[in-house]
Amino acid sequence: MENLNKKTVAILATNGFEESELTEPKAALEKAGAEVHIVSEKSGTIKSWTDGNWGSGFNVDKTLDEVNQKDYNALMLPGGVINPDTLRRNPKAVNFIKSFFENQKPVGAICHGPWLLAEADVLKDRKITSYSSIKTDMINAGANWVDEEVVVDEGLVTSRTPKDLPAFNAKLVEEVYEGKHEEQTA
Repeated sequence: MENLNKKTVAILATNGFEESELTEPKAALEKAGAEVHIVSEKSGTIKSWTDGNWGSGFNVDKTLDEVNQKDYNALMLPGGVINPDTLRRNPKAVNFIKSFFENQKPVGAICHGPWLLAEADVLKDRKITSYSSIKTDMINAGANWVDEEVVVDEGLVTSRTPKDLPAFNAKLVEEVYEGKHEEQTA
């Protein structure tokens, strides 16, 4: 397993994120040695979505007003429908995401998380996957969408659903370990 000691990863989320799509990547990154922060719009707690209902609350480590991409080696975007739909309307969130691409840092997004990538306008000519219902949105944003368990394109890791989490987590850890990718651009 890759050693991510001294690496710090931001997970950008707000209320309505798919619980397993935050908890499982976070656990995989931490197991590999990374320090992981949950970053959100406001301090306090954010509530997950699980099995069609509101789930557990999770403490926010930092707000968007307190962070900069310089503080992190990578970014992870969980899905759920509510979470990315809310965050893509927040210019600070969109700019935070885009800054990782501008600085060639690894980014992971699963399920509906790639909606945020479309909003940040970073998908042109990128090979990705996502939850199938947003396939057209991804294509319209310029992506080469494929139906695969996990897709890696120059530091960008994407997957479709919680069923893909084992493959997604392994590739996310690998990309964070590798660090910056010259072709990871906005």
